[in-house]
Amino acid sequence: MTDIFDPNQYKEVKIEINQNKMSKGDELNLAAKDPTLQRIHIGVGWDQNQFDTEPLDMDISCFMLDRKGKTRVNEDFVFYNNYEGTDKAVIHGGDNRSGAGDGDDESMLVHLPFVHFDIVQLMFVLSIYKGEEKGQGLKKMRNAYFRLVNSDTNIEIVRYDLMKDTEERDETAMLVGVLNREGPKWHFVALGECIEGGLQKIAEGYDIIVGSA
Repeated sequence: MTDIFDPNQYKEVKIEINQNKMSKGDELNLAAKDPTLQRIHIGVGWDQNQFDTEPLDMDISCFMLDRKGKTRVNEDFVFYNNYEGTDKAVIHGGDNRSGAGDGDDESMLVHLPFVHFDIVQLMFVLSIYKGEEKGQGLKKMRNAYFRLVNSDTNIEIVRYDLMKDTEERDETAMLVGVLNREGPKWHFVALGECIEGGLQKIAEGYDIIVGSA
């Protein structure tokens, strides 16, 4: 990819401008990486351990958070039971219950201009459906990744390999990464924080109750 801007203009970038690979704790100013960015394809992929017979049903979710770190309404939580976020700023691409096949297994589309000004964070979560009930943990995943792609140009902006942060983990959910709004700019931070209690536990912290359906 050829850069069409001066990378020295954006001193807050914390990884090399020509690289798209990120690790836990890395932060990137998306405007510096791609000034044209308006729509982001969020993709996650994983494979199941070939020796496991129980399907590994991973789910991607997004919490649209205000300045208090909370959701405002139920539509601020986009997941397998709610495919459209508030103002259609975040749209879920559908539920994959096995991780079979190549490429992204689940995805979301983020329309940055549609994100309400009250929302300052988009928190992305990867979780195992009924993982504790089935005795499954994040360490069951293979070849897991999380990526951001400019949906209009199909150029990958960020790729975060999750294996290092999940290979020995028994937890059933992870705060994968967050988009932080800073004025007109959006920054992505790779979090890689594993959470006990699954998606329900995370949702409760954001004032959402997740049903068992």
